[in-house]
This record gives sequence, C-alpha cells and structure tokens, in this order.
Amino acid sequence: MWNCAVIRPSFWGRSIGSVFAFSAGLMFHGTSRDMQGAIPSCRRNANEADMSQGQGSKFLGGPGGAWISRILFATDFSPCAHHAEKPLTFLSKVYGATIDVVHVLELYPGVYVAVEAHEETDEHLAEAVRRLTSPTVSVTAHQRVGIPSIQICEAAEKNCADVIVMGTHGRTGLDHILLGSTAEGVITMAPCPVLAIRAPNALEARQTDAPTTFRQIVVPIDFSDCSIDALECAIQLAMDLGASLTLLHILEPQIFEDDGTVRPEARGRLDGRIDLQFMPYVDAIRSTGVSVRTAIRGGIPSDSILEYARTLGSDLIIMGTHGRRGISHVMRGSVAEAVLRRSPCPVLAVKSLAWAPEQRRVARSVV
Repeated sequence: MWNCAVIRPSFWGRSIGSVFAFSAGLMFHGTSRDMQGAIPSCRRNANEADMSQGQGSKFLGGPGGAWISRILFATDFSPCAHHAEKPLTFLSKVYGATIDVVHVLELYPGVYVAVEAHEETDEHLAEAVRRLTSPTVSVTAHQRVGIPSIQICEAAEKNCADVIVMGTHGRTGLDHILLGSTAEGVITMAPCPVLAIRAPNALEARQTDAPTTFRQIVVPIDFSDCSIDALECAIQLAMDLGASLTLLHILEPQIFEDDGTVRPEARGRLDGRIDLQFMPYVDAIRSTGVSVRTAIRGGIPSDSILEYARTLGSDLIIMGTHGRRGISHVMRGSVAEAVLRRSPCPVLAVKSLAWAPEQRRVARSVV
C-alpha cells in the first residue's frame, strides 16, 4: 500500500520526459495498487515460445472461443476517457468480459513526489466502477504510479487483457509534437490490440447520444503481416456482431501526370493487381457468412482512409500497426496513429497476434 500524489511536471518537463521515455524506451516501472481482488495468473505464459520467436502479442480469448474475455480500460478521468466508456460498455456486454479499470498517477524520473492521501482519485475510480458494473459484467479498479504508457501496457500484460480500451485527445500539429499522446505510446508497446476512441469535437458531440454499434467496419489492407492480423480481428468481430467489412487498399501515387495525378493506364494495372490479391481473402471471408466488399483509393494513406470512412459512415476502423519505436518512429511515423488523431469513429490498432490453437484463422489460412 502506498499513499502519494504526484505533482505533475511543468509543460516542458512533461513534454521532454514523454519524448525521452518514448524514443529511448525508458523503463521506469513505478508501483501499483489494486483496489479490489487479486491479479489472476496470466494465460500468456503458455506460449512464451511463440513470443520469443517474434510471434508478437498473445491474443487467446476466453473460454468457449470468445476472443474477448478481459478488457483493460485506461482512464485519466477526463471527458475523452468518459467518452470511451460507451464502446467499452458495449463490448463488455456483448462478450460478458471482465473490465479492469486502470488509472496511472504520472511520475517521470526526476519529478518531485509529495506524500499525501489521494482520496480524490479513489473516489473517481470508485465512481467509474459504479458506472461500468452491471449484472453481467464485473469491474475491478487498479491504481498505478509511473509513466502512463508503460504502466498501462504492464497492467495489460499482468491482467491478461485481450484488448485495451482508452480515450485519446486527438492532438495534432504543435500540440502533438510537444505533448505527444499516451494512446500512441500504448499502441507501440501494447501486448494486445488497442481500441482508441478520439474525443469528439463540438459538432460530433451532438451525436454522442446515438447507441454504440459496430455494423460498418473498414479494414485498411496493405497485405503486410500486421494488416492481415488486423483483418483476422475484423473477421472475428464481424462474425460476432453481424457486421459487414470493407477491405480498403490505398495506392500511394508513384506514376504521375503533370498535374500530380496517377496516369490512367498505370492506375488500371495497379487496380487489377490489387483485385487479384483481394480475391482469396474475399472468398475466405464470405465462407464464414460475413458480408464483405473491397475498395481501392489513391492518395496519402491516412487522408484517404479517413475520407473513405467518413463517406461510408464507418462505425469502426481496424488496422495494423508496425509498432515502430525510437528513431524509426520519429522518421517514419505510423499511418494508424495519423488516422487515430482525426478518425470520426473508434480505431482498433493491431500490432501482431498469436491465436489459440482451437481458434479458426480465416485470413491466415490464405497466406
């Protein structure tokens, strides 16, 4: 047991600390406190060999084949975190999943810590538990100290989370460069997929009373391993929810006319090639009874994905992420993160998966 409150670092101190921790992979573990119950043993240990061979995160799912049995909800009690509770509640009720609510008191190396009671955060956690608990869903609260992105990922690993749910402020431009995003840090390190929900702007906030549903799912595909893993998640979710899928491939302009557009004859050849690559995946998906269509667009990937999702009225975007860190992340960034900052709907980011032997792998059967 500990009792402390963290005095948040200054604007610049927090910014520099975030960049240093993210880019250098700083592992400042901090401490944790569970407010209810004991932590169960992690079922991920069963496949340590898979992880050591580069298979990525464990994503075993729960008993009876349910692929989401435990959800970790990371909250800072902000309006954007509160906004994320609707899709969290929806998923937990659909799957009967247990929810672990995690709050991290931010502590970076060199930051002064004052010892005092923190009844206020305890009250916020207790209120979150009351809001999320239902007759079919059990909720446990946990409080940790340290760098938020690292602590959230460690809590997910320790609690055997099948998915992390969290809100994000959707910062762009200078705010994003200086303050960064905890959600993006979690996506690069998480041991499981991350469902990130951007805080709505004033216009979008007027529509937040609409019930949460995932009926139209867009899956950007570049045929990399991580995008195929994302497709595997999308197929499973579509089967469980009766949703339809759109497989979207973005052609980055390579052959230009004088006005910057792609030459028509080159675009036709590229479209035909992508259609042939889509075909076996479409056949495999339709064999499960899931409705699927394909789309090919050109342009900057993040912009084209967002434009298509808005036009379609997508409820969810599921996409792979390479999980780049350090200088590689600074230089090349991530399409998933660029989409997340401006997405009109929740984004499920998938880095890599290792499925249980009994689970059917539809997309991977094509590879």
